[in-house]
Amino acid sequence: MGKVEENKLQKEQNLMDTAFSLFSSKGIARTSISDIVQQAGIAKGTFYLYFRDKYDLQEKLIIHKSEQLIRHALTCSGFEEQDTPSDKIITIVDDVLDQLRRNPHLLRFIDKNLSWGIFHRAITRSETDYLALFEKLLSWPGGRSQLEMTVYMVLEFVGSTCYSVILDADPVDLDHFKPYLHRAVRSIMESCLSAS
Repeated sequence: MGKVEENKLQKEQNLMDTAFSLFSSKGIARTSISDIVQQAGIAKGTFYLYFRDKYDLQEKLIIHKSEQLIRHALTCSGFEEQDTPSDKIITIVDDVLDQLRRNPHLLRFIDKNLSWGIFHRAITRSETDYLALFEKLLSWPGGRSQLEMTVYMVLEFVGSTCYSVILDADPVDLDHFKPYLHRAVRSIMESCLSAS
């Protein structure tokens, strides 16, 4: 990669890091593009080389942060040879939830957007074929469309139930919720595996 490309990537990353910090502390509505470029030390016109507006930047940040969560879970989770696909999915889910518990600002930023829509945009825009990774990692016995439906159902379920659990311990804290979550994820997995 040449010096010009490196410089462009560094500016884009600087804008994203600065925006994430401001969005997390001030909120998206109270953060202006001027705030972002001023704190990043970049000209306002440069912002528009990378993003249409702050909402385009927000979406790209949500996708980027969600992809980081998933990549970490896939690479840092230890799997045993005898683990079932359900065991492996639960390990991945637990890793993502533990990352979000350690970083509540990230969870508030992503809000309830850790869902299929964000994951699907991340996997279709990424150079990494995440569905292929899941297929290989899980030794998935069904087809790719069945895997896609399974990931969709698990993501939607986890995303919709864990936000308040992590941030507010409502109805219970995450450690007390996990056994219920695990049983439900196993049920979703079994249901998807038996569907043809």
